[in-house]
Amino acid sequence: QVPLVESGGGLVQPGGSLTLSCAASGRAFRSYTMGWFRQAPGKEREFVATIMWSGGRTNYANSVKGRFTISRNNAKNTVYLQMNSLKPEDTAVYYCNVNPPLASYWGQGTQVTVAS
Repeated sequence: QVPLVESGGGLVQPGGSLTLSCAASGRAFRSYTMGWFRQAPGKEREFVATIMWSGGRTNYANSVKGRFTISRNNAKNTVYLQMNSLKPEDTAVYYCNVNPPLASYWGQGTQVTVAS
């Protein structure tokens, strides 16, 4: 089990920034490829970004490429999502999980709302 707890969401104006954190318990976390996902109201959950266990390779959804940055600190068992130039369409509940995601690892997520 790799329990995951997301934090850092909130209300931000368009063009603003937020940094999300995902804290994982257990040393096994360090060997997993991790990802961020999001689910907007009335839509299916979608992939946002992923990072390999070493932190050396990342990949992003086209909709966030150039605006979001995923990173990780294995010593702290934490994955981050730096979000810049936020748009109203980024409004969603954001989740972290291993990638490919496992159903049993979905947590509560953290709400991000982009509105003026």
